[in-house]
Amino acid sequence: MNLHEFQSKSILKQYGVRVPEGVLAHTEEEAVRAAEYLQGATGTDKWVIKAQVHAGGRGKGGGVKIAKSIEEVRQMAAKIIGMRLVTPQTSAEGKLVRKVYVEQNIFYPGPTEPSEIYMSILLNRQKGHIVMMYSPRGGMDIETVAGETPELIFTEEIDPKIGLQSFQARKVAFNLGLKDDAYKNMLKFVPALYKAYEGSDASLIEINPVFKTSDNKILAADAKMVIDNNALFRHPDIASMRDFDEEDPVEVEATRHDLNYVKLNGNVGCMVNGAGLAMATMDIIKLSGGDPANFLDVGGSANAKRVEEGFRIILKDPAVKAILVNIFGGIVRCDTVAQGIVDAYKNIGKIDVPIIVRLQGTNAEEGKKLIDESGLKVQSAITLKEAAELVTTVLS
Repeated sequence: MNLHEFQSKSILKQYGVRVPEGVLAHTEEEAVRAAEYLQGATGTDKWVIKAQVHAGGRGKGGGVKIAKSIEEVRQMAAKIIGMRLVTPQTSAEGKLVRKVYVEQNIFYPGPTEPSEIYMSILLNRQKGHIVMMYSPRGGMDIETVAGETPELIFTEEIDPKIGLQSFQARKVAFNLGLKDDAYKNMLKFVPALYKAYEGSDASLIEINPVFKTSDNKILAADAKMVIDNNALFRHPDIASMRDFDEEDPVEVEATRHDLNYVKLNGNVGCMVNGAGLAMATMDIIKLSGGDPANFLDVGGSANAKRVEEGFRIILKDPAVKAILVNIFGGIVRCDTVAQGIVDAYKNIGKIDVPIIVRLQGTNAEEGKKLIDESGLKVQSAITLKEAAELVTTVLS
């Protein structure tokens, strides 16, 4: 589950990660009140107005502005709220901005030069270790840094069984070239960040930049967090942060029916049970000359109603030219899936795209008989090869 910057920072703060003070605003008036509050609480005379959307590169798209007066806060908030923000991580139509985060200015004069650092924590699935990636070249795309100056990309592997060690925090601070108070503050920042990663069951924390102020404070100037969906039952407070407005409405609808659905850009809708079978099915679609329009896993305990809802969701995509249903009956019975297909035809109404159904496993023969005797325009297949040939035929 993706979180907004303001949500990520609220979690980081709970674990002792230092962040700038900020206030969420949904209107320009709320933004003005937020700026006035921050001025009184922190003494700041400048404010950063940040669009809150699930996409990186907000500054490049005009979604991050610095205001030098309360009136500028009003003007910039009014301009950002309601805009469609286009960034390298959004579609061409962009994302609608519904709220902004008003934050204190942390770029001020002091005894040292401020600097920006890149830092992230993520899981290395191959090694089963947690990796902290960091670079003194923050504030820009890490891909660019890796391409131009790979020697400035550092990694620290952390064994989750023993956690982050103090020598590793010292190594991070040393490699970043920090000294004196900045070095000491980084020794506090790194363990706190790791605790936040571990404690929140995150799959990713990315901070770009971690900001070293001119008086050597270390702050998370930005924050992106992705939480493992499988761990949300342990964090009802984080689960409640889910912003449905930022997600594909069809994917949101799928979750309400306990369906695992991800929209893709192809022309063949697919409905399967099991992630491994889904990947194989998408390969078959590709090999047959088609392109998968979605990933849809009905799960091991699918019933006729869930199968019907799966059809409704697939058919919402106008790009779908055919549907391939590939079910291996283990826990789920093939005749149950077949009944769901028949019910979908009756309840949805006219379905214009051809449907290919491959049933194998428990009650496969009963399922095939249900479909064959239904009088519906559904084509049956026994093997994956047959299914692929039928996909080729209907698409030609």
